[in-house]
Amino acid sequence: MRDLPRQLTEDELAELFEGHTRLVERLAARDDPLGHAREVIDSLSEEEKLEALDAHPAIGARAGLSTRSAAEQGDDADPEVLAELARLNREYEERFGFRFVVFVNRRPKAEILAVLRERIGRPREQELDTAVGELVAIAEDRWRRS
Repeated sequence: MRDLPRQLTEDELAELFEGHTRLVERLAARDDPLGHAREVIDSLSEEEKLEALDAHPAIGARAGLSTRSAAEQGDDADPEVLAELARLNREYEERFGFRFVVFVNRRPKAEILAVLRERIGRPREQELDTAVGELVAIAEDRWRRS
């Protein structure tokens, strides 16, 4: 595993964060971008946070996954679990207006269902803070594992 880098290119950051977003642009302009990611996220507008969240694929999605996301989410494709994830993802997005993002950390999708059920009941502001924090955890883990 790698230590967190001092500098990353915008393309490397886009891979870690699932796209060229304004978050990635701001991080690319910083020395030690992953070390300052939480600080940069705190400075983003809500619109910029939503853009970064919505760049991530939905948990349980089968199409449009990056190679990293597919590996992280695994292929434990129990049809009932996938159907429930799809239903809860829709409910979550309708409630909050942004994509559910969670640091899967190679957990089975059935375990993620419990996380999603718990988080869907939170206040929106708390959930937005949690979701963007998860983005950073995902990116840091991806870098360490690359």
